[in-house]
Amino acid sequence: MEHIYDMIVIGGGPAGYTAALYAARAGMDTLVIERLSAGGQMALTDVIDNYPGFEEGIDGFSLGMKMQAGAERYGAVTEYAEVKSASLEGNIKTVETDSGIFYAKTVVIATGANPRALGIEREAELVGRGVHYCAHCDGRFYKDKTVVVVGGGNSAVSDALYLTRLAKKVILVHRRNTLRATKIYHEPLMQAENVEFLWDSAVEALIAGDRVEGVKVKNLKTGDLREVACDGVFISIGRVPVTELFADQLDLDGAGYIVADETTKTSLGGVFAVGDVRTKALRQVITAAADGAVAAHFAEEML
Repeated sequence: MEHIYDMIVIGGGPAGYTAALYAARAGMDTLVIERLSAGGQMALTDVIDNYPGFEEGIDGFSLGMKMQAGAERYGAVTEYAEVKSASLEGNIKTVETDSGIFYAKTVVIATGANPRALGIEREAELVGRGVHYCAHCDGRFYKDKTVVVVGGGNSAVSDALYLTRLAKKVILVHRRNTLRATKIYHEPLMQAENVEFLWDSAVEALIAGDRVEGVKVKNLKTGDLREVACDGVFISIGRVPVTELFADQLDLDGAGYIVADETTKTSLGGVFAVGDVRTKALRQVITAAADGAVAAHFAEEML
């Protein structure tokens, strides 16, 4: 007979490995399926200053490895594989990967969300060398420097506000002539003395050698192209939840996130969504870890 786990966790980021830790520690037979390495998006962050217990900060890769080790200490098993499909209905769930098929009574989806890229030349190559997607993660490297923020929604304006307290100058580039962010953000940003707005504009290219030195910005109304010198670019035009495999089985919201409240329960029994992949107000390492603990609690209760 095929082995049936109590829980399969899809994704080895902070949410996934916290779910595995709590589940394994409660005596549940737990498997984590991770595509690359522990930590997920967190592993790409050089320094995490806002996770409790690390007063000097810690790099995301090391924190991810510590989370994996903590879960495996209690018996959780990690399988490095890419999930190809999942059948989530019924009492026994099936997860098909490129290294085999696995079965479980409960599934925790911790696949996260990827930053939405601009899609311009050398963008991926320069990540960490002037191209960033998280101001709270990497803003500290730009103290007294000039940065560009791309976007006009809540996350972009929140990032810009945060960076005004660190950077010498913040240049906000937005495709429209007004912010899309909620009104509460407008006034403090407008009052900040070190912010410049480039309205009706888009970043067309990066100017860089080994790292970013500036950007080429196009005025979408006139077509004029100008070069803007800067030390770093923070791209904040939204995130793309990794939910393609589950879209026809689970309820998603308008942005593609899995609908799950603070219980992390989804529209299917025995299936939980944790971390950045679910509907939530704040997506940070600590809230992802909290989700994992909650999911394990309710999975244990169900079993």
